[in-house]
Amino acid sequence: MAHIIGGVATSHVPAIGKAIADKKQNEPYWKPFFGGFDFVHQWLQREKPDIAVFFYNDHGLNFFLDKMPTFAVGAANEYHNDDEGWGLPVSRSFAGDAAFSWHLIEALVADEFDVTMCQEMLVDHAVAVPMQLMWPNAKEWPVKIIPVSINTVQHPLPSAARCFKFGRSIGRAIESYAGNQKVMVVGTGGLSHQLDGERAGFINKEFDLLCMDKIVSDPEALTGYSSEKLVELAGTQGVELLNWIAMRGALTGRVTEAFRNYHIPISNTAAATMVFDHQPQPQRKAA
Repeated sequence: MAHIIGGVATSHVPAIGKAIADKKQNEPYWKPFFGGFDFVHQWLQREKPDIAVFFYNDHGLNFFLDKMPTFAVGAANEYHNDDEGWGLPVSRSFAGDAAFSWHLIEALVADEFDVTMCQEMLVDHAVAVPMQLMWPNAKEWPVKIIPVSINTVQHPLPSAARCFKFGRSIGRAIESYAGNQKVMVVGTGGLSHQLDGERAGFINKEFDLLCMDKIVSDPEALTGYSSEKLVELAGTQGVELLNWIAMRGALTGRVTEAFRNYHIPISNTAAATMVFDHQPQPQRKAA
């Protein structure tokens, strides 16, 4: 069976992609963030995943306010990046695994999640930037990706509890797939930030650090926050924490924190990176 090796959570701010393009990784403003990926690179080199399931939010490249699915799953063998207007270079395409995607989709529908199935899907900076951060010198992407988009833009948003259960369903589906793939799960976005309105520039370090602690040891504690409360505590765009919560839900076994990095600010955002090791629950022997 396929098995989950662990997870990575990271910010996906477009300014990170611009810093990569302009080779600013070692400048004083950026180094505290980019330096946090040294451990991630070592972890990936050791674990060598085959597939990365991405929990992220689309920023208008596929869906906009007039048509916004709560959950959408890519079911293609290739995903293209495109120009979003941020001035970022368009990334080379990413390989997918349609058969693996359909297995996840079938399991989600069986668990009564009504998902949008995308046999054609563009991926934006929320996928492309983390991929560039994790494999900065790759001539070819070493993993296939499964993009899973969660609505963090158009209210009503899915609850944190619903996103955690959604991740749980995907985690169970991964581990029931008849293959020997090593799978990592990725949650992108956040942490606290607000880009518009009266609270533009809002950052809540205390809440961010609480979330980073709880997501390891007691992730279900985070499911008690309503979407409105998350906006209050983390900012309008800080609700991207839902992607982290779904990713953590997919880690169905024993989870330990391997690494964390937290730095403020990056483009008015609390930038964070975490790595989670995962051991599956032991199978119970039949009586």
